[in-house]
Amino acid sequence: MALLLGFLLLLGLYGDTMSEGPPPSSTYIPDGLEFEFPPTNYETKDSYEGGPTGIFFQIVHIFLHMVQPNAFPEDILRKVLQKKFDLSTDYEKIIYYEIGIIICAVLGLLFIILMPLVGFVFSLCRCCNKCGGEMHQRQKKNGAALKNYFTLSLLVICIFISIGIICGFVASQHIRTHIEKTRKLSESNFNDLRTLLNATPGQIDYVLDQYTTTKARAFSDLDNIKLLLGGGIFEQLKPKVVPVLDDIKAMAEEIQETRETLVEVNSILTDMRQLSANLNNSLSNVKRNLEQALTDPMCSVHPVMTTCSNIMNSLSLLDGSIDFDQLPSLDEQIGNLNDILQTNLSSLVQKGYKSFNAIPGIVQNETVNIVSDVKMTLDSIGSDIKNISKNIPIQDKLSNFIRYLNDTENYIHRHLPTLEEYDSYRWLGCLVVCCLLTLIVIFYFLGLLCGMYGYDQKATPTRRGCVSNTGGIFLMVGVGFSFLFCWLLMTIVVLTFVVGGNVEKLVCEPYQNKLLFQVLDTPYLLNADWKYYLSGMVFNKPDIHLTFEQVYSDCKENKGIYATLKLENTYNISEHLSIKEHTGNINNNFENMNIRIDNIVLLDEAGRKNLKDFSSSGIDKIDYGAFMVATGKNPTKVNLLSFANDLEAKTNPLPPGNLKQTLKNNAGILRNIHRDEIIPLQKLMSAVHQKLKEFQQKSSGFGVKVTNIILFLDSAQDFITNQISTIIAEESKKYGNTIMSYFEHYLQWVKLSITEQMAACKPVATALDSAIDVFLCSYIIDPLNLFWFGIGKATALLLPAVIFAVKLAKYYRRMDSEDVYEDDVETIPMKKVPKSRAGAIVFKWGIAGNCVSKKSVPQGQTGQRLPSSAKLAVSESQFSPNPWGLRGPSIGSLWELEHTCYPGPQELIFEPQSPGLPRIDLVADA
Repeated sequence: MALLLGFLLLLGLYGDTMSEGPPPSSTYIPDGLEFEFPPTNYETKDSYEGGPTGIFFQIVHIFLHMVQPNAFPEDILRKVLQKKFDLSTDYEKIIYYEIGIIICAVLGLLFIILMPLVGFVFSLCRCCNKCGGEMHQRQKKNGAALKNYFTLSLLVICIFISIGIICGFVASQHIRTHIEKTRKLSESNFNDLRTLLNATPGQIDYVLDQYTTTKARAFSDLDNIKLLLGGGIFEQLKPKVVPVLDDIKAMAEEIQETRETLVEVNSILTDMRQLSANLNNSLSNVKRNLEQALTDPMCSVHPVMTTCSNIMNSLSLLDGSIDFDQLPSLDEQIGNLNDILQTNLSSLVQKGYKSFNAIPGIVQNETVNIVSDVKMTLDSIGSDIKNISKNIPIQDKLSNFIRYLNDTENYIHRHLPTLEEYDSYRWLGCLVVCCLLTLIVIFYFLGLLCGMYGYDQKATPTRRGCVSNTGGIFLMVGVGFSFLFCWLLMTIVVLTFVVGGNVEKLVCEPYQNKLLFQVLDTPYLLNADWKYYLSGMVFNKPDIHLTFEQVYSDCKENKGIYATLKLENTYNISEHLSIKEHTGNINNNFENMNIRIDNIVLLDEAGRKNLKDFSSSGIDKIDYGAFMVATGKNPTKVNLLSFANDLEAKTNPLPPGNLKQTLKNNAGILRNIHRDEIIPLQKLMSAVHQKLKEFQQKSSGFGVKVTNIILFLDSAQDFITNQISTIIAEESKKYGNTIMSYFEHYLQWVKLSITEQMAACKPVATALDSAIDVFLCSYIIDPLNLFWFGIGKATALLLPAVIFAVKLAKYYRRMDSEDVYEDDVETIPMKKVPKSRAGAIVFKWGIAGNCVSKKSVPQGQTGQRLPSSAKLAVSESQFSPNPWGLRGPSIGSLWELEHTCYPGPQELIFEPQSPGLPRIDLVADA
């Protein structure tokens, strides 16, 4: 029923519904739009494991493969389905395929026929004291070995029979346990199918409802068109425009810095001129004072005269070395810069920035109507997509199928109690079979237990104990039950073997390797007019390549029924969800977007003139060399400190007086001049030197830089004027594609969900597997095959068990008569043989005819040929006074010792009672 249910679901659920195109090739996923199809959870497991009994099932499968190794008879099945099978012509193929099963069945039938017949003949034979029926046992020299062999063989056979019984009982219980699970299995499959049917409309609604998320994302981007589209245009222009404006802004700052630098330098030069003039006056005063001092009369006296002459000659060095009044003036350049700065170039640059930064706002203002139109279009797309769900004729199909599903479920539940009732009868019958075999094996085990426990090696066959005799009886009872029931057991084995083996090879195995589906997919097989039967049933178009194997495999992989049944031949969802059909107008709106951005001026004419005036302001004409030379010299011709020190050194040798004092005072004045005038002047000169050096390096490229700025400014302005329309078109198209990508991704996800994920038909494949692979094969056929395998093995082993039990019973049962040796038995002289071990006296005796009950050794007789199992007596005079402690009743001068009958050569050892005496070995030599 589940098989029928699965195929009806495949054929009826979406007979008139959707179709799928190929999966979308685009793998682009917009940020924040990662749709996820809601998963559906099912109760039924998609795989079945046999548990611990699985290994036994595999053994049976191997056995069946050995018995039936032939390939699946596809041709015969095709002829049967086409009603072209003729037994009279095709019987050879059937015999060839079934040859292994036929041979095993024939052997079973022979067993069924011959075993009762053999048992009947065997019973008659024993009633006539034949076939072991005579209660007399012939003694053999290897009797003990035969008994052990029969015991071990029967024990091993009984163990194997027990294993077979256990397999049969486990298989029967496995069927019973899993038949009880059938209700739960069917309920879970029906629940899964009902979940599939009930969840499909909700899945469609869920997929269509995701359009709200997509539309919200698109509306958000439309509301942010200032940043997205305007920002895109801005970013396209930014590499051309912003560097130029930055350069102009930097140049405006450099103009200001240049003017400040020149003004500062000019101010320092003024201070330097003042300091230089003061220095020259101070040096002139010192020089004049020294000249007056050197007119002192002391300078005419030798050797003072020489010192005064030297001082007078060095006074020419007390002059300034630089005339700062000769340096060129910077007033002209400063004036030009002041005129240039009358125009605020920085504010003009800020206007350019403001004009350029206004592009996003202009875009937003220019696209208000377009955004409104696009939103209206997107709303209409939502309505169109929702109408698709109304055009999918799924509700009627689902409601009809749900009614059929409920009827089928009620039918199965109504008949499941009958199945369970019949299974209880089957279980009872299997239990009886197992119990019969168990009873037989119990008799054999009891026979072995009693026989081995009660067996006495010394007892003669007529003197065996009650326990041993009971063991033999149990063995014969087991033999009787074996003959009585083995044919019935084998009949059950043959019937279950033929049925179970054929179902396994013809249904279960080809279902698992999909050969059944391949046969059903044979063109024109089920309908002579249809190439593919399934497509003819679904679409009434038998040329569409839709096969049972493909449908089953797709459902097994949990693909959607749309793709599984190739329903694009009925309703092509790719056409209804085409991005061009719904959103073609949106692309046109964005591509034809007319955004006017034509009033962007980076720098007006005043700013351009300002830059050109700065380039011709005369800064490049400043005589930096003259300033460098002047500020790089020492302010005086001589170092005043050195001059003062030298003057003081020349004055020290002079005699005290006005001359000496005057000269020393002037040396101190020179030091003060160096401290108060030279050092400040040197600092100002150094500052001017450093500033002019840096300014020279900085201003050397002003002309080229201004020229380049104007060149790049013109280029950027031309780019904005000529290329902005192209940039607007490209960015508008890119922006439109971004908006469209949301819906393209959504529609692709919708198609993928409907075609691959929606109404995933795994429950259908699971229901089919549950009906055939699980219920039929795993629940019934596998344990059924294990049952006949175990019971058949046990039944077949009853044959050797009967043989060994009959043989072994002779050794356990008490006989009515036994073999006896008389006094006239043949004798042979006894000779002394070599000692078997150090200090032991060895005598030998052998079997002569039948065993006798008693034999004595007279006094003084050196030897007698004695049978085993006789009462052996040793002469008291020979072994007087019996130091070996021989036990037995004394008869005259003889000591008697009972010795049990042994099947082969034996050795009796008599241990001495006193230390130091040799031990006697009496060896029975056959």
